[in-house]
Amino acid sequence: NHLPFDLTNAQKRVIKEIRNDMGNPAQMNRLLQGDVGSGKTIVAFMSMLLALDNGFQSCLMAPTEILANQHFVGLSELAKDLNINIKILTGSTKIAQRRIIHDELENGSLHILIGTHALLEDKVKFKNLGLAIIDEQHRFGVEQRSKLWQKNSIPPHILVMTATPIPRTLAMSLYGDLDISVIDELPPGRKPIQTVHRF
Repeated sequence: NHLPFDLTNAQKRVIKEIRNDMGNPAQMNRLLQGDVGSGKTIVAFMSMLLALDNGFQSCLMAPTEILANQHFVGLSELAKDLNINIKILTGSTKIAQRRIIHDELENGSLHILIGTHALLEDKVKFKNLGLAIIDEQHRFGVEQRSKLWQKNSIPPHILVMTATPIPRTLAMSLYGDLDISVIDELPPGRKPIQTVHRF
Protein backbone atom coordinates (compact mmCIF):
# COMPACT_ATOMS: atom_id res chain seq x y z
CA ASN A 1 0.00 0.00 0.00
CA HIS A 2 2.95 2.35 0.56
CA LEU A 3 4.69 1.71 -2.76
CA PRO A 4 4.55 4.59 -5.25
CA PHE A 5 4.54 2.08 -8.14
CA ASP A 6 3.25 -1.37 -9.08
CA LEU A 7 5.53 -4.39 -8.94
CA THR A 8 6.29 -6.12 -12.23
CA ASN A 9 5.17 -9.71 -12.72
CA ALA A 10 8.82 -10.81 -12.59
CA GLN A 11 9.30 -9.09 -9.21
CA LYS A 12 6.11 -10.70 -7.86
CA ARG A 13 7.28 -14.13 -9.06
CA VAL A 14 10.70 -13.75 -7.44
CA ILE A 15 9.22 -12.48 -4.15
CA LYS A 16 6.95 -15.54 -4.11
CA GLU A 17 9.97 -17.84 -4.60
CA ILE A 18 11.78 -16.11 -1.74
CA ARG A 19 8.73 -16.26 0.51
CA ASN A 20 8.38 -19.99 -0.12
CA ASP A 21 12.06 -20.49 0.73
CA MET A 22 11.78 -18.47 3.93
CA GLY A 23 8.78 -20.53 4.98
CA ASN A 24 10.78 -23.76 4.76
CA PRO A 25 12.69 -25.13 7.76
CA ALA A 26 15.92 -25.25 5.70
CA GLN A 27 18.13 -22.20 5.22
CA MET A 28 17.47 -20.27 1.99
CA ASN A 29 20.44 -19.91 -0.35
CA ARG A 30 19.21 -17.97 -3.38
CA LEU A 31 20.91 -15.98 -6.13
CA LEU A 32 18.84 -13.05 -7.42
CA GLN A 33 19.95 -12.00 -10.89
CA GLY A 34 18.64 -8.95 -12.74
CA ASP A 35 19.84 -6.06 -14.87
CA VAL A 36 20.58 -2.67 -13.34
CA GLY A 37 17.18 -0.99 -12.92
CA SER A 38 15.19 -4.24 -12.90
CA GLY A 39 14.15 -3.72 -9.28
CA LYS A 40 16.33 -6.05 -7.21
CA THR A 41 16.36 -3.55 -4.33
CA ILE A 42 12.58 -3.58 -3.91
CA VAL A 43 12.65 -7.40 -3.89
CA ALA A 44 15.34 -7.25 -1.20
CA PHE A 45 13.23 -4.78 0.80
CA MET A 46 10.11 -6.97 0.58
CA SER A 47 12.20 -9.93 1.75
CA MET A 48 13.41 -7.86 4.74
CA LEU A 49 9.79 -7.00 5.58
CA LEU A 50 8.97 -10.74 5.59
CA ALA A 51 11.79 -11.28 8.10
CA LEU A 52 10.64 -8.32 10.20
CA ASP A 53 7.04 -9.58 10.22
CA ASN A 54 8.36 -12.78 11.75
CA GLY A 55 10.40 -11.02 14.42
CA PHE A 56 13.83 -11.18 12.77
CA GLN A 57 16.48 -8.61 11.83
CA SER A 58 18.02 -8.25 8.37
CA CYS A 59 21.26 -6.92 6.97
CA LEU A 60 22.37 -5.89 3.51
CA MET A 61 26.09 -5.90 2.70
CA ALA A 62 27.46 -4.00 -0.30
CA PRO A 63 31.07 -3.92 -1.55
CA THR A 64 31.53 -0.11 -1.47
CA GLU A 65 30.42 2.80 0.71
CA ILE A 66 28.81 4.50 -2.31
CA LEU A 67 26.63 1.46 -3.02
CA ALA A 68 25.82 1.00 0.69
CA ASN A 69 24.76 4.66 0.88
CA GLN A 70 22.59 4.29 -2.21
CA HIS A 71 20.81 1.32 -0.63
CA PHE A 72 20.41 3.20 2.67
CA VAL A 73 18.86 6.26 1.02
CA GLY A 74 16.59 4.13 -1.20
CA LEU A 75 15.38 1.81 1.57
CA SER A 76 14.91 4.68 4.05
CA GLU A 77 12.65 6.38 1.51
CA LEU A 78 10.60 3.20 1.01
CA ALA A 79 10.32 2.66 4.78
CA LYS A 80 9.60 6.24 5.85
CA ASP A 81 5.90 5.57 6.63
CA LEU A 82 6.43 2.11 8.12
CA ASN A 83 8.06 2.86 11.48
CA ILE A 84 11.11 0.74 10.68
CA ASN A 85 14.53 1.43 12.22
CA ILE A 86 17.17 1.33 9.44
CA LYS A 87 20.79 2.32 9.97
CA ILE A 88 24.04 2.23 7.97
CA LEU A 89 27.46 1.03 9.13
CA THR A 90 30.58 1.68 7.06
CA GLY A 91 34.24 2.39 7.69
CA SER A 92 33.50 6.10 8.06
CA THR A 93 30.70 5.71 10.64
CA LYS A 94 31.61 7.78 13.74
CA ILE A 95 32.41 5.94 17.00
CA ALA A 96 29.43 7.45 18.86
CA GLN A 97 27.07 6.31 16.10
CA ARG A 98 28.68 2.85 16.08
CA ARG A 99 27.91 2.45 19.81
CA ILE A 100 24.25 3.23 19.18
CA ILE A 101 24.13 0.74 16.29
CA HIS A 102 25.81 -2.01 18.37
CA ASP A 103 23.40 -1.45 21.27
CA GLU A 104 20.28 -1.37 19.08
CA LEU A 105 21.40 -4.47 17.17
CA GLU A 106 21.85 -6.44 20.37
CA ASN A 107 18.59 -5.34 21.99
CA GLY A 108 16.67 -5.95 18.75
CA SER A 109 15.36 -2.41 18.24
CA LEU A 110 17.40 -2.01 15.02
CA HIS A 111 15.46 -3.85 12.32
CA ILE A 112 17.62 -3.42 9.20
CA LEU A 113 21.37 -2.75 9.02
CA ILE A 114 22.98 -1.77 5.74
CA GLY A 115 26.73 -1.62 5.37
CA THR A 116 30.03 -2.61 3.84
CA HIS A 117 32.64 -5.09 5.10
CA ALA A 118 32.18 -3.26 8.44
CA LEU A 119 29.22 -5.63 9.05
CA LEU A 120 31.73 -8.49 9.39
CA GLU A 121 33.50 -6.98 12.42
CA ASP A 122 33.34 -9.14 15.55
CA LYS A 123 31.75 -6.25 17.49
CA VAL A 124 28.70 -6.38 15.22
CA LYS A 125 26.33 -8.75 17.04
CA PHE A 126 22.67 -9.20 16.17
CA LYS A 127 19.90 -10.21 18.55
CA ASN A 128 18.27 -12.44 15.93
CA LEU A 129 19.53 -12.11 12.36
CA GLY A 130 17.05 -13.86 10.08
CA LEU A 131 18.05 -12.65 6.62
CA ALA A 132 21.43 -11.65 5.19
CA ILE A 133 21.49 -10.05 1.73
CA ILE A 134 24.73 -9.57 -0.19
CA ASP A 135 24.85 -7.23 -3.18
CA GLU A 136 27.34 -7.79 -6.01
CA GLN A 137 28.26 -10.95 -4.16
CA HIS A 138 31.16 -11.89 -6.48
CA ARG A 139 33.08 -9.00 -4.86
CA PHE A 140 33.17 -10.88 -1.54
CA GLY A 141 35.27 -13.93 -0.69
CA VAL A 142 33.93 -17.21 0.66
CA GLU A 143 35.38 -16.56 4.13
CA GLN A 144 33.77 -13.12 4.28
CA ARG A 145 30.40 -14.56 3.37
CA SER A 146 30.70 -17.39 5.90
CA LYS A 147 31.52 -14.85 8.61
CA LEU A 148 28.12 -13.31 7.97
CA TRP A 149 26.46 -16.72 8.34
CA GLN A 150 27.98 -17.03 11.83
CA LYS A 151 26.33 -13.84 13.10
CA ASN A 152 23.44 -15.94 14.40
CA SER A 153 23.20 -19.21 16.32
CA ILE A 154 20.93 -20.51 13.53
CA PRO A 155 22.33 -19.58 10.08
CA PRO A 156 20.19 -16.81 8.54
CA HIS A 157 18.47 -17.08 5.18
CA ILE A 158 20.84 -15.88 2.44
CA LEU A 159 19.95 -13.84 -0.63
CA VAL A 160 22.80 -12.84 -2.93
CA MET A 161 22.18 -10.32 -5.69
CA THR A 162 24.03 -9.62 -8.90
CA ALA A 163 23.52 -7.50 -12.01
CA THR A 164 26.11 -9.56 -13.89
CA PRO A 165 24.24 -11.77 -16.38
CA ILE A 166 25.29 -15.37 -15.90
CA PRO A 167 23.88 -18.15 -18.15
CA ARG A 168 21.90 -20.58 -16.00
CA THR A 169 24.14 -23.57 -16.80
CA LEU A 170 27.26 -21.60 -15.82
CA ALA A 171 25.52 -20.25 -12.72
CA MET A 172 24.71 -23.81 -11.65
CA SER A 173 28.37 -24.82 -11.84
CA LEU A 174 29.60 -21.59 -10.18
CA TYR A 175 26.89 -21.50 -7.53
CA GLY A 176 25.79 -25.12 -7.29
CA ASP A 177 24.57 -24.59 -3.75
CA LEU A 178 22.27 -21.72 -4.75
CA ASP A 179 18.75 -21.65 -6.14
CA ILE A 180 18.45 -19.04 -8.88
CA SER A 181 15.81 -16.36 -9.39
CA VAL A 182 15.93 -14.07 -12.43
CA ILE A 183 14.14 -10.74 -12.81
CA ASP A 184 13.75 -10.80 -16.59
CA GLU A 185 11.43 -7.82 -16.94
CA LEU A 186 12.23 -4.11 -16.59
CA PRO A 187 9.70 -1.78 -14.94
CA PRO A 188 7.79 0.33 -17.51
CA GLY A 189 9.50 3.53 -18.62
CA ARG A 190 13.05 2.26 -18.09
CA LYS A 191 15.47 2.85 -20.93
CA PRO A 192 16.73 -0.37 -22.53
CA ILE A 193 20.15 -1.50 -21.31
CA GLN A 194 22.97 -1.75 -23.83
CA THR A 195 25.62 -4.40 -23.32
CA VAL A 196 28.71 -3.84 -25.46
CA HIS A 197 32.01 -5.63 -25.94
CA ARG A 198 34.95 -3.38 -26.77
CA PHE A 199 38.36 -4.48 -28.06
